[in-house]
Amino acid sequence: MAASVRLLLRRVIRFSHRDINVTAAGAAGRSGCCWGPSTCRCSSDDAGDRSTHFGFETVPETEKAKKVYKVFENVAQKYDTMNDAMSLGVHRLWKDVLLHVMHPQPGAQLLDVAGGTGDISFRFLDYVRSQQERQKRRAARSAQAASWRDFSSNYSSEDEVIPQASRAVVCDINKEMLRVGKQKADSMGVSAGLSWVAGDAEELPFDDDRFDIYAIAFGIRNVTHIDQALQEALRVLKPGGRFMCLEFSTVTNPGLSRLYDAYSFNMIPVLGEVIAGDWKSYQYLVESIRKFPDQEEFKRMIEDAGFYCVKYTNLTGGVVALHSGFKL
Repeated sequence: MAASVRLLLRRVIRFSHRDINVTAAGAAGRSGCCWGPSTCRCSSDDAGDRSTHFGFETVPETEKAKKVYKVFENVAQKYDTMNDAMSLGVHRLWKDVLLHVMHPQPGAQLLDVAGGTGDISFRFLDYVRSQQERQKRRAARSAQAASWRDFSSNYSSEDEVIPQASRAVVCDINKEMLRVGKQKADSMGVSAGLSWVAGDAEELPFDDDRFDIYAIAFGIRNVTHIDQALQEALRVLKPGGRFMCLEFSTVTNPGLSRLYDAYSFNMIPVLGEVIAGDWKSYQYLVESIRKFPDQEEFKRMIEDAGFYCVKYTNLTGGVVALHSGFKL
């Protein structure tokens, strides 16, 4: 109930702020202006005239979410197969790097936004289990060398403190992607510590200060209002919680950049047509990467949202960047 009330209040405040911004823009006589690469919004006297990008196409803001939803509804069944084909399997290494840097410990609570088919959450649960096994082995070795009194003392203290179980929540706006993810989890026999929630990254259906880690992998560039999604990430994280974003970015090497562009525009849509029977969706995915802010600009956006100690690491020459920040 509390979460529903907060969600309603946020919507009222958000639309009130938009009305104020539109009025101010009209008073200043500004019929249109660019608000930066994050959304490429154009303000006008009429709120319905705001536009944003959908790939290289300019569309009304109100239409982008519907178009993105349709893209992922179309590609859901072949999503994992296409990820392997497009990246030649390298996406698995990028996601492994994310978990290595995240380094979650037993008891950590993860929100996996735009989690789709669950790749990050599956890795998170595996990583936490490996940490638990490592801790058990370490405790067993210590117990072998401990006296009976030490053992009794440790046994009593362990009884007093029951650690919270780790949990991963996959949150995605697209129900078809969630359905495919659940099927994948069932086939892998993964159910403990995992839940699936349909939700919008711009208006998350969770209470404040809920999660230790917020992760979003290859999803934030599809959000209409990236600044709003970042504010929501800050809200749901506990103090000391960590924001982590794995996303396609700007290639830093000119030679690699030319090769990457040629491959992206000439091969990926073809693979989409051959494997998934969908050229247009993968043409959009390629174009959406080019419209996303570069590493430094996105870093500033994360800082502007209220995160601290923000930094990023380029992977594969900047094809992908891993951004990280903390809520203090």
